[in-house]
Amino acid sequence: MNKKIAVLPGDGIGPEIVAESVKVLKAVESRFNHKFEYIYGEIGAAAIDDCGEPYPEETHKLCMESDAILFGAIGDPKYDNNPAAKVRPEQGLLKMRKSLGLYANIRPVEIYTKLIDRSPLKESVVKDVDLVVVRELTGGIYFGEPRGRSEDGRRAYDTSLYSDVEIERISRIAFIMARKRKGLVTLVDKANVLATSRLWREVVSNLHKSEYSDVQLDCLFVDNAAMQLVTDPGRFDVILTENMFGDILSDQASVLTGSIGLLPSSSIGTHTPLFEPIHGSFPQGAGKNIANPIATILSAAMLLEGAFDLNAEASAIRKGCEDAINNGILTPELVKEAKAYTTSDIGDYVAEYIAKN
Repeated sequence: MNKKIAVLPGDGIGPEIVAESVKVLKAVESRFNHKFEYIYGEIGAAAIDDCGEPYPEETHKLCMESDAILFGAIGDPKYDNNPAAKVRPEQGLLKMRKSLGLYANIRPVEIYTKLIDRSPLKESVVKDVDLVVVRELTGGIYFGEPRGRSEDGRRAYDTSLYSDVEIERISRIAFIMARKRKGLVTLVDKANVLATSRLWREVVSNLHKSEYSDVQLDCLFVDNAAMQLVTDPGRFDVILTENMFGDILSDQASVLTGSIGLLPSSSIGTHTPLFEPIHGSFPQGAGKNIANPIATILSAAMLLEGAFDLNAEASAIRKGCEDAINNGILTPELVKEAKAYTTSDIGDYVAEYIAKN
């Protein structure tokens, strides 16, 4: 199989973790007789520094012409710590999602038995966790207009906007996914306060009754859902929610595993699908070879499975990551007293596992 992959390392630890993911993909190429073409593009602070735009037109063209996108991370302290900055790295990510029509973000959360003691919660609470967050990605308060500041600078406003079409298309993905899992969708909203949430509940409930009645539908307010994620996370199967709630809850859910460096994600929609770790750019760790690349490597597995329908190849990557975890090949944030391994050590280990199995 010949496929073209747009590689966008981004900022901070992005280049390091993406390099290990590409290393593993090359091992897949060799082991399974495929040919992937990797073409690199700029995004985020690196792109701003180079050309003044966080998502240059050249990068967009590359993404549109590729079969899949492998993305690292975005963010830089020199912009984070400057409230007056008019151009920010994160604008590149939002623009990319909107330009490519990537309206559905899929974030699976699964506990590794070997790492269950790394979770901040008791083993009895997290042992059965196997959930996925389906987050609407191109609507809501992150994209709504109008937004801005008053002339005197003392007030600011953002607008949350959703249409029934946006809600229905993401809901279908959640219901179809639940049919292949445990058959439960939990809609998370704030329908007792927000008009947009009342529209969400209305559209999702009607769609459930008309087309997906074989799937169980629960509805939770977002504050309750946040509490349930730490008191009874095993109750969830597929969490369906809007953009900002999904951003917050999926990061909260990631902590259940013991490290945000373990969780991959995919973003799908109208054009080229994108695959990335859910964590940020971790600028404090950049260039130190200490960042956990497993989330990015697992994102490559989601890429092979979701974009190329290469299920055996994706399974080989997942088994390699699990073998590394089971044998204690871990980066510093997951190691207590034993030796910590480097970012490149883990990439080498998984690539070698694939080559030999």
